[in-house]
Amino acid sequence: MKENFKKEGKYTYFEAGEGTPIIVLHGLMGGLSNFGGVADFFPKNGYKVVIPELPLYTQNILKTNVKAFSKFVKDFIVFKGFERVILLGNSLGGHVGLYHTKMYPEKVAAMVLTGSSGLYESAMGDSYPKRGDYEYIKLKTQNVFYNPEMATKELVDEVFSIVNDRIKVIKTLTIAKSAIRHNMAKDLPKMQTPTCLIWGKDDKVTPPEVAEEFHKLLPNSDLYWIDKCGHAAMMEHPDEFNQIMLEWLEKNKL
Repeated sequence: MKENFKKEGKYTYFEAGEGTPIIVLHGLMGGLSNFGGVADFFPKNGYKVVIPELPLYTQNILKTNVKAFSKFVKDFIVFKGFERVILLGNSLGGHVGLYHTKMYPEKVAAMVLTGSSGLYESAMGDSYPKRGDYEYIKLKTQNVFYNPEMATKELVDEVFSIVNDRIKVIKTLTIAKSAIRHNMAKDLPKMQTPTCLIWGKDDKVTPPEVAEEFHKLLPNSDLYWIDKCGHAAMMEHPDEFNQIMLEWLEKNKL
């Protein structure tokens, strides 16, 4: 992925392929590499994949919230000159995508959400390891997946460094509180954007009933399940995830 990274102005992002832009929004603990499977697959299938680095830890504390991140995404879309995009979001990224779509529906042709926050906010606060030793952090990171081996040493090290950085901890808790404030339950029934929900049947962070609630509240949604899969379906089962998403996009002529 590294050769496709760009830095322009205040934006650092990955970009590959040509065609309808799929803007990928990562989560709190999720680097851009979590979407390696998506970044590799969709450019070969007629889409442009763009993954901006969200300013989770780099903005003023007053701009460390769901609303400000949504505005950042809108500004990025304008900066890139995209007319309409497909938003793909995991965890907090899904929540940012939802809030963005509520505020700027004309920019969004479709949404794909996987393990999204936005409804069930206690999970986000609870699953964030506030402190603890390395083994505790490792266990918490493994808990995100169905297969604990997905929690590589590199991933655990990354989470551990965040947890041990006082400023990042403060900002993470600020984001978690902002997610609770921006619960989307009342907004979802008014959102007509076609939405594809792809959920791990064994997601412990945003459990299956959260997906069912999203499906019930979003008037134009389809729900797909992936077996033996936790909170990050695009990482744990990239081939199945990509196939479901591609077929859904083709079915909806997107």
